[in-house]
Amino acid sequence: MRSCTRRNVFTVFENSFATTCCALVLVVVLNLFFTKHVFGQGAGFGAQAVGGISVDTDGIVRTINPQALASIAAQRKKILSANPPKTGQRCELQKVSLKRILEDVQRAVTEHDLVSPEVLTLGGLEQIEYVFVDPDAHDLILAGPSDEVAVDGNGSFVGATSGRPLLLLEDLVVALRSIDAARMGGMRCSIDPTPEGIARLQEILSSIKQMPNPQKIFRSMEEALGPQQVTVGGVPADTHFAQVLVAADYRMKRIGMGLESSEVAELPSYLSMVQATAGSTMLPRFWLEAQYSPIARDPDELGWKLTGGKMVCLTETDLLVREGMKRGSGRTDKNAALWCEQMTACYDDLASNKPVFRELMNCVDLAVVAALIDSRQLGDR
Repeated sequence: MRSCTRRNVFTVFENSFATTCCALVLVVVLNLFFTKHVFGQGAGFGAQAVGGISVDTDGIVRTINPQALASIAAQRKKILSANPPKTGQRCELQKVSLKRILEDVQRAVTEHDLVSPEVLTLGGLEQIEYVFVDPDAHDLILAGPSDEVAVDGNGSFVGATSGRPLLLLEDLVVALRSIDAARMGGMRCSIDPTPEGIARLQEILSSIKQMPNPQKIFRSMEEALGPQQVTVGGVPADTHFAQVLVAADYRMKRIGMGLESSEVAELPSYLSMVQATAGSTMLPRFWLEAQYSPIARDPDELGWKLTGGKMVCLTETDLLVREGMKRGSGRTDKNAALWCEQMTACYDDLASNKPVFRELMNCVDLAVVAALIDSRQLGDR
């Protein structure tokens, strides 16, 4: 019987994994306060304005390189024939068997034991570069750089050498379970003002005639907006995956506002770049969107290579009207666009200083792999 079909992945991970691994971290209810310059979030899928983080896995896996590459077939043959590297050490291309992962989880269930850190972190993988099908073994192989598993001061799994956050089995479980939900509108989060907050903001804006102290005015706007509404879509809100989406969006806004330093010289706050205008009703909105280069494959479609994965910061300007917030004006503020360019260019450096942004890319990698397995029915090969 195959161990890596979508059905088996779902039944084992949904039923067994949940009973043996530590409980998933609940999404923290955040009382978020933002000025008008980091108010709301980005354009979404179709006519829906999705805020914060936008991951369209279906769109990513539909973009396949039309030219099959023999080099991927050669890499697949090499990986499948090689002995697995020893765990507990740095490896530039570690192979991880999903069949073996399932067996280890099932064994832990049977023996009422804990799942090992190596299984919880998918063999210490830091990134997924390849997905290989092994029809003879009825297996799927994930391959990429890995490191010895360590735990940092926050209790998170990281590479002992690199210090990078490691991929998590629980995030792969969520990605696999959320394929259908994500297909309806992507994986996303949104942090938005309440109607009451918008009304208070309108009162402040209507009373402003001059801006002698823009930062003081911005702080007044921040207080007027009050707590924000946090919405998660495409993944269950009570999962680590969802927590990462919200946390990354939250940290991006704090950096944009200047409430938290990016620790990257080339990435100042958006607030430091903008000239406030009295009576302004134009509100820039920022979001991070996942993008990849076309996915490469071998001639038999048994080997797949992910390249060019990155988070791109985008912006659009919303209009504050009497009835509330009007999204999707189609306009772009030049300072907002410049800040987005810098955010995108500095993302890797930012992720080195703020691990949540690396965790976000880890979750996106796993979501793309899950969508690829499903759309190409790799588990049935």
